[in-house]
Amino acid sequence: MIPFLDLKNINQQYRNELIMACTRVIDSGWYIGGKELETFEQNFARYCGTQFAIGVANGLDALILTLRAWKELGKLQDGDEIIVPANTYIASILAITANNLTPILVEPDLTTYNIDPIKIQQAITPKTRVILPVHLYGQLADMPKIMEIAKQHNLLVLEDSAQSHGAQLQGKKAGNWGDASGFSFYPGKNLGALGDAGAVTTNDAELANMLKALRNYGSHEKYKNLIPGVNSRLDEIQAAMLDIKLKYLDQEITHRRQIANLYLSKIRNSYIKLPLDKINASEYKQHVWHLFVVRTDQREALQKYLADHGIQTLIHYPIPPHKQQAYKEMNSMSLPISEQIHNEVLSLPIGSHLNFEDVNLIIQVCNEFKN
Repeated sequence: MIPFLDLKNINQQYRNELIMACTRVIDSGWYIGGKELETFEQNFARYCGTQFAIGVANGLDALILTLRAWKELGKLQDGDEIIVPANTYIASILAITANNLTPILVEPDLTTYNIDPIKIQQAITPKTRVILPVHLYGQLADMPKIMEIAKQHNLLVLEDSAQSHGAQLQGKKAGNWGDASGFSFYPGKNLGALGDAGAVTTNDAELANMLKALRNYGSHEKYKNLIPGVNSRLDEIQAAMLDIKLKYLDQEITHRRQIANLYLSKIRNSYIKLPLDKINASEYKQHVWHLFVVRTDQREALQKYLADHGIQTLIHYPIPPHKQQAYKEMNSMSLPISEQIHNEVLSLPIGSHLNFEDVNLIIQVCNEFKN
């Protein structure tokens, strides 16, 4: 079986360094809020090109706490509208409703799967305060246009960069376009921890300072609580693990691009719609391929055929947020582009756990599929 993901294999590459880093933390006797966190925050900010990176417990908290910080700073209030892509993972929307804000679901571009700037413009109302673009599957949304729209309407921009570590556009990386960005380091990400972890990047010192308090019970100084905060801290061991793996992130991205290039150049099957058909070469080179997502109206048959030939695939994501029971008040909404995407997408294996023999077999089996 060719697995969709093999974290043991992926992390085996760094095993000795990870053990050394873990040992260093254990021997230090300092496990929360120490030098490992500080070092990783500095290195990750430098990698993204931002002034600040603030480690938090997970990617969802990164988004929730950024919106919460803007409320504490007086930039948002209950009921304000946040424009968000309709085909995102539900976490993007959970962060909005967790802050008593209103998600405005906007359809994506069917070519890139990212939010459509034209539809953003159409969705803006007097209550709009934030645009929350999601860099889905590892490709940046059209940030130059989104930032132009935001500037015209005096809106904040919060990037959801959970799938796009290292992706860039016009030489600027994910996490350095908007007013802030939330990252997830869930183990399966291109930069994955050995547990849950997340971070916010920003160039806003006031926001960074607020986030540091919010993640730590609302406190900068022990027992002095300025605001009602939460416990959402990136611990020393996960920070140490991430700092090791950050050194190899570009290497991981290169391998993913090589696999993606093989898929794009060699899969030839009329049942399988490949990504990026209309994207030029320069943009392709900036995609980090967290997921390689094809579309097909024969998804169940194709997934079964691949499984029967020893190839595991996954669906990201089978049910759109507006059709989830958690948001039953949205269930009657009609979002045909998002619904088509959720009904047709299938993710092929990609990542450093694959060798090129595996990739060529996947290509062969895809090309042999007939319904």
